Amino acid sequence: MPETLAAGLDRLPQDNPFSAEQWDTPYGLPPFEHIAPAHYMPAFEAALAAHEAEIAAIAADPAPVSFANTAAAMERAGRDLDRVAGVFYNLTGSNTNPELQAIERAIGPKLARHGSAIYLNPQLWARLSAVDARAEGLGAEELRVLERLRIRFRRAGAELAPEAKERMAAIAERLSELGTRFSQNLLADESGFTLPLDGEDDLAGLPPFLRDAAASAARERGLPGHIITLSRSLIEPFLVFSARRDLRERAHQAWIHRGESGGATDNRAIMAEIVKLRAERARLLGYDSYAHFKLADTMAATPDAAMELLRDVWTPARARALSERDRLQAVIRAEGHDFPLRASDWRHYAEKVRRAEHDLDEGEIKAYLPLERMIAAAFDTASRLFGLTFEELKDVPRYHPDLRVWRVGDAEGGEVGLFLGDYFARASKHSGAWMSAFRSQERLNGVVTPIIVNVMNFAKAPDGQPTLLSFDDARTLFHEFGHALHGLLSDVTYPMLSGTSVSSDFVELPSQLYEHWLEQPEILRAHARHYETGAPMPEALLSRMLAARAFNQGFATVEYTASALVDMTLHLSAEGESGLDIPAFEADTLRRIAIPAEIGMRHRSPHFAHIFGGEGYAAGYYSYLWSEVLDADAFDAFREAGDIFDRETAQRLRTYVYGAGNLRDPREAYTAFRGRLPSIAPLLKKRGLAA
Repeated sequence: MPETLAAGLDRLPQDNPFSAEQWDTPYGLPPFEHIAPAHYMPAFEAALAAHEAEIAAIAADPAPVSFANTAAAMERAGRDLDRVAGVFYNLTGSNTNPELQAIERAIGPKLARHGSAIYLNPQLWARLSAVDARAEGLGAEELRVLERLRIRFRRAGAELAPEAKERMAAIAERLSELGTRFSQNLLADESGFTLPLDGEDDLAGLPPFLRDAAASAARERGLPGHIITLSRSLIEPFLVFSARRDLRERAHQAWIHRGESGGATDNRAIMAEIVKLRAERARLLGYDSYAHFKLADTMAATPDAAMELLRDVWTPARARALSERDRLQAVIRAEGHDFPLRASDWRHYAEKVRRAEHDLDEGEIKAYLPLERMIAAAFDTASRLFGLTFEELKDVPRYHPDLRVWRVGDAEGGEVGLFLGDYFARASKHSGAWMSAFRSQERLNGVVTPIIVNVMNFAKAPDGQPTLLSFDDARTLFHEFGHALHGLLSDVTYPMLSGTSVSSDFVELPSQLYEHWLEQPEILRAHARHYETGAPMPEALLSRMLAARAFNQGFATVEYTASALVDMTLHLSAEGESGLDIPAFEADTLRRIAIPAEIGMRHRSPHFAHIFGGEGYAAGYYSYLWSEVLDADAFDAFREAGDIFDRETAQRLRTYVYGAGNLRDPREAYTAFRGRLPSIAPLLKKRGLAA
């Protein structure tokens, strides 16, 4: 029995699934059907105790300090805690309930205290500082582990005075609590809103696929007729197609005011305290602001570098958006109306312009993009690039009936890992789309193959009918599968370097790069087929669709970049004043950058889960754009090779990006793949913003 389990989880009652040394399930999948909410807290407590004992033993080890008995030992410790947390936090995001949410509120601060106790432990820090890499002749991967561990400890406060360490631990605990409350408030607002559509007048303009999705959403909630929820896969097409301007405005107002209700789920005070605590922690560590602290460990390195990119894109994007706005206003006038364009109108009239200029009908496109075909397209791309195979497994554990599971193999028949797809929106799932891992790849503890999951929120079609995707939906599917490949293809020894454990402004490169293959005629001709006839997308429609890729990019770039600028400015300038009115700060920032009044932020602060639900993208939402500079340039490598599936280029990509985890500094990794660092020019060309 592994040492960690012998010291902890084996003490649990036999009926607790986490007590098993190994799960007797296919491929070691969690036995989802047998795990009840009541099992988690005892499992967490036992796993925490086991990890504490392991850390204490490492800190007090009387043997001479070495990489093996310090850094490697720390990497081996905590496996049972990783297993419990991996299952729990995946389900709180994708299939939660009030019992899990109560546990989430209780366990978050405990885990934060546990992490602080490790990173602020003076004995551990002294041992890490004493490891003599030169004397031990460590390899490149071991050197990287030692470097990353020392950085983690310093950034957690290992070198601070005792009083400051205590304050750092208290801040970490409180931030964990606040982030959980923010996310749960947001989910409550999203799942609690429905817009009933009563009768044909309310359904005016809605195409069949959207009517079906609205009816399916109503049935899921036990309601009659049709409803619109705040799931992006429902509300965005509703804003596009609804002929009822009053209903579009109601839906849009609910959408942009999530987290700002004034009631129990209001996030404004939570945001203010989060910003204050982050600024305080940065000052304790000697940084000018939280943004300076956050970016010190990224590819950008400084807020100035990130802001320079955002400004370089903002100017042409704003000019393009103003031109787009004028065209939409002209359509309103041509229809005999005299009202000014509002944010709730933009998508509706943009679709009319797109139809007129590119002869495109969203409903016509969706007929050729059924979910099954797009999954097959993503898999086919991975097979041609990396030699992967995909076999769907039917008789395996799953946490929801809609969950699907595939065994991923390589060209020689070996096992790469498992891929789980959770594609449909439901009230128990947070909004958005993401990739996560139930088990990450590593070799330190034997050959450990990954279990990777993609979670999305597509509107589910009625029973017996295929789910049809918009082109943006299909792009999201490819994006998240790019993240999944980053986890599946990981080829490292140490867990802390595995898969997506990379710089926050490098992590979007594998996902955004993968989107490019969806837009290639070679892939669309093979997989974009009519859901009823199986006929391929007509060449004329394919050409029009690809020609329209840069349509409305002023709007798309402005709404994203505005969110990134507010995020960065907030974490640069707010300085953590007590009682900060963040919506007012947001409004002032948008005024100063002169955002067109008809365009809002993609994510307003009270529901900006990227930056307030956790710290992954805090002072880091710019990273999508930073990575887009990389991905636009990276795909040019395949174009220059003359083949979008060029084997040599794909092998370099796998070696230095998809498979490399955090083995290298991101600048070194990209240069190893491309031969140089990128310029912004391919990004501007891709978005249609080049002069």
